[in-house]
Amino acid sequence: QVQLVESGGGLVQPGGSLRLSCAASGFTLDYYAIVWFRQAPGKEREGVSCISSSRGAYYADSVKGRFTISRDNAKKMVYLQLNSLKPEDTAVYYCAARKYSYCSGYGSPLDYVYWGQGTQVTVSS
Repeated sequence: QVQLVESGGGLVQPGGSLRLSCAASGFTLDYYAIVWFRQAPGKEREGVSCISSSRGAYYADSVKGRFTISRDNAKKMVYLQLNSLKPEDTAVYYCAARKYSYCSGYGSPLDYVYWGQGTQVTVSS
Protein backbone atom coordinates (compact mmCIF):
# COMPACT_ATOMS: atom_id res chain seq x y z
CA GLN A 1 0.00 0.00 0.00
CA VAL A 2 1.39 3.36 -1.06
CA GLN A 3 1.47 5.85 1.79
CA LEU A 4 2.99 9.08 2.96
CA VAL A 5 2.47 9.65 6.67
CA GLU A 6 3.42 12.89 8.38
CA SER A 7 4.17 13.24 12.07
CA GLY A 8 5.85 15.62 14.48
CA GLY A 9 3.37 18.46 14.55
CA GLY A 10 2.17 20.07 17.75
CA LEU A 11 1.80 23.23 19.76
CA VAL A 12 4.92 25.34 20.18
CA GLN A 13 5.63 28.85 21.42
CA PRO A 14 6.89 31.56 19.07
CA GLY A 15 10.62 31.15 18.54
CA GLY A 16 10.42 27.43 19.16
CA SER A 17 11.28 24.47 16.94
CA LEU A 18 9.68 21.31 15.61
CA ARG A 19 10.84 18.55 13.32
CA LEU A 20 8.26 17.15 10.96
CA SER A 21 8.69 13.69 9.48
CA CYS A 22 7.24 12.19 6.32
CA ALA A 23 7.39 8.39 6.17
CA ALA A 24 7.06 6.75 2.77
CA SER A 25 5.93 3.19 2.14
CA GLY A 26 4.85 1.14 -0.84
CA PHE A 27 7.07 2.91 -3.38
CA THR A 28 10.74 3.73 -3.98
CA LEU A 29 11.28 7.12 -2.39
CA ASP A 30 14.67 7.59 -4.08
CA TYR A 31 13.17 8.46 -7.46
CA TYR A 32 10.88 11.26 -6.32
CA ALA A 33 11.23 14.89 -5.37
CA ILE A 34 9.31 15.53 -2.16
CA VAL A 35 7.51 18.75 -1.35
CA TRP A 36 6.20 20.09 1.93
CA PHE A 37 3.05 22.18 1.65
CA ARG A 38 1.06 23.95 4.32
CA GLN A 39 -2.47 25.25 4.52
CA ALA A 40 -3.78 27.64 7.13
CA PRO A 41 -7.50 28.07 7.80
CA GLY A 42 -9.08 30.25 5.14
CA LYS A 43 -5.90 30.39 3.08
CA GLU A 44 -4.71 28.65 -0.06
CA ARG A 45 -2.24 25.82 0.12
CA GLU A 46 1.33 27.10 0.02
CA GLY A 47 4.45 25.31 -1.14
CA VAL A 48 7.05 25.52 1.63
CA SER A 49 10.03 23.46 0.53
CA CYS A 50 11.13 20.89 -2.02
CA ILE A 51 13.97 18.37 -2.01
CA SER A 52 15.03 16.64 -5.21
CA SER A 53 16.17 13.05 -5.53
CA SER A 54 19.75 14.37 -5.57
CA ARG A 55 19.05 16.36 -2.37
CA GLY A 56 18.84 19.78 -3.94
CA ALA A 57 16.77 21.88 -1.51
CA TYR A 58 14.52 24.82 -2.26
CA TYR A 59 12.50 27.05 0.03
CA ALA A 60 9.70 29.58 -0.10
CA ASP A 61 10.89 33.06 0.79
CA SER A 62 8.66 33.05 3.87
CA VAL A 63 10.63 30.19 5.47
CA LYS A 64 14.12 30.60 3.98
CA GLY A 65 16.76 30.59 6.71
CA ARG A 66 14.36 29.10 9.27
CA PHE A 67 13.30 25.75 7.80
CA THR A 68 15.55 22.94 6.60
CA ILE A 69 14.45 20.00 4.47
CA SER A 70 16.35 16.72 4.36
CA ARG A 71 15.85 13.13 3.30
CA ASP A 72 17.10 9.67 4.24
CA ASN A 73 16.26 7.34 1.39
CA ALA A 74 17.51 4.27 3.26
CA LYS A 75 14.95 4.95 6.00
CA LYS A 76 12.36 6.15 3.46
CA MET A 77 11.98 9.40 5.38
CA VAL A 78 11.85 13.09 4.57
CA TYR A 79 12.18 15.68 7.30
CA LEU A 80 11.37 19.34 7.71
CA GLN A 81 13.13 21.11 10.56
CA LEU A 82 11.17 24.19 11.63
CA ASN A 83 13.13 26.77 13.65
CA SER A 84 12.33 30.29 14.85
CA LEU A 85 8.65 29.56 14.45
CA LYS A 86 6.18 32.40 14.10
CA PRO A 87 2.40 32.48 14.65
CA GLU A 88 1.98 32.83 10.89
CA ASP A 89 3.57 29.39 10.45
CA THR A 90 0.44 27.87 12.00
CA ALA A 91 -1.05 25.47 9.46
CA VAL A 92 -1.57 21.86 8.52
CA TYR A 93 1.65 20.64 6.92
CA TYR A 94 1.53 18.01 4.17
CA CYS A 95 4.20 16.11 2.30
CA ALA A 96 3.71 15.06 -1.29
CA ALA A 97 5.71 13.15 -3.88
CA ARG A 98 6.17 14.84 -7.25
CA LYS A 99 6.01 12.63 -10.32
CA TYR A 100 9.48 13.98 -11.15
CA SER A 101 12.86 13.57 -9.48
CA TYR A 102 13.57 17.31 -9.64
CA CYS A 103 12.06 20.39 -8.05
CA SER A 104 10.54 23.05 -10.27
CA GLY A 105 8.36 25.42 -8.30
CA TYR A 106 5.39 23.81 -6.64
CA GLY A 107 3.38 23.28 -9.79
CA SER A 108 -0.17 22.07 -10.02
CA PRO A 109 -1.83 19.19 -8.17
CA LEU A 110 -1.37 17.15 -11.37
CA ASP A 111 2.38 17.15 -10.72
CA TYR A 112 1.97 14.99 -7.61
CA VAL A 113 1.38 11.28 -7.31
CA TYR A 114 1.16 10.72 -3.56
CA TRP A 115 -0.04 12.87 -0.65
CA GLY A 116 0.05 12.54 3.09
CA GLN A 117 -2.83 13.31 5.41
CA GLY A 118 -1.14 16.23 7.14
CA THR A 119 0.08 17.17 10.60
CA GLN A 120 -1.03 20.25 12.52
CA VAL A 121 1.51 22.86 13.58
CA THR A 122 0.27 25.55 15.94
CA VAL A 123 2.53 28.41 17.01
CA SER A 124 1.05 30.32 19.91
CA SER A 125 1.96 31.69 23.30
